[in-house]
Amino acid sequence: MALTYEDIAKVNAGLAQVEIKGKDKDKGKQYVTVAQRIKGFRQLYPEGMIETEIKSLQDGVVVIVARIYEHTCGNLLATGTACEERQSSYINRTSYIENCETSAVGRALGFLGIGIDTDIASADELAGALQAQQEEKERQLTEEPWQIKKLRGWCAAHNVSSTDAAMYKAVAVEAGVIPPKGWTELTEREFASLLAFAETQIKGR
Repeated sequence: MALTYEDIAKVNAGLAQVEIKGKDKDKGKQYVTVAQRIKGFRQLYPEGMIETEIKSLQDGVVVIVARIYEHTCGNLLATGTACEERQSSYINRTSYIENCETSAVGRALGFLGIGIDTDIASADELAGALQAQQEEKERQLTEEPWQIKKLRGWCAAHNVSSTDAAMYKAVAVEAGVIPPKGWTELTEREFASLLAFAETQIKGR
């Protein structure tokens, strides 16, 4: 007998949820994990089958499709596709294929209607995305801007101090060579013009 909306809603009501907080730490949203979605699927389809296939694996990027069947030789009920990059997070550096497979299964079960009272994304998928965002934010905060790296190298090559460099920059602004910006706000062209101007100042000393 075909399942009804009420059948799925009843199973969903019994699935445990976890709270995932985004940027607003005071407000969270309830999500169902992939493990809970699989539990719900087994309750609805005891003989059901979950099949996964790697569609692409190249240059550290994997694409996996998951297919949900009523039973081993039964009808295809739903599919889900996910993509993960090895370098996108610390966890993915060792488990990006496994994480991709989990996401694909979670999405397929979500399309089937299991565990989607709040969102098609599973708790696992959202938590992974938030982790990747946090890691990227931390990387940006700790990674030194290219202008500062280049300035340090230029100072060492021309045997000048950072104070001298700041003085040349101030003169360049007065001369209209570059606009009044901070070091890290300068574009490549502006930065090149500044260094070329500073070198003329050094030669003229």
